[in-house]
Amino acid sequence: MKTTIIGIAGGTGSGKTTVVKKIVEALPPHYVAVVPLDSYYNDTTELTDEERKAINFDHPDAFDWKLLQKQVNELRNGHPIEQPTYSYILSNRLPETIHVEPKPVIIIEGIMTLINKKLRDLMDLKIFVDTDPDERLIRNIQRDTIDRGRTVSMVVERYLNVLKPMHEQFIEPTKRYADLIIPQGGENKRGIAILCKYIEGLVPVE
Repeated sequence: MKTTIIGIAGGTGSGKTTVVKKIVEALPPHYVAVVPLDSYYNDTTELTDEERKAINFDHPDAFDWKLLQKQVNELRNGHPIEQPTYSYILSNRLPETIHVEPKPVIIIEGIMTLINKKLRDLMDLKIFVDTDPDERLIRNIQRDTIDRGRTVSMVVERYLNVLKPMHEQFIEPTKRYADLIIPQGGENKRGIAILCKYIEGLVPVE
């Protein structure tokens, strides 16, 4: 089985999940394994709660790149993996893992998917989902107040102090590595449709 590896990057709240969903829907059932970068934050079991709270989760150093590369390679070579799981509430990895079987298409999705050269070198297609900063802020407010127990003022403060500077320093520059940039994120139905057609052409559908 030939495996096609697709990397999808873009700022937080840019619509990456929507793009991934559309690709999954465009291909035959059970054809795609999604590997979220968010599952590969470093294990912080050794740290105190205070130390954990101080971690900048929007910095490349927050991720376990070695484990991610190892597991993507295993999937590519036809071996299943035990994907780690992560809790935003605890700011740590959970004991549970998710069993992921190798599939014809592997999608690696996350804010900094294109920042690591070794990981980029594994990819057949690199995509950057580009969305206006104010749109991304609104989506962050909607998501974090509902899913992550934060207040609006906490989300805005974090956006201004952490997300915005980290985006400009680390995420935005990875756009230059992308084979394809999708403006307006998940709203760009035509762009996503063209992308899905291209991926269908890459992947031999049985």
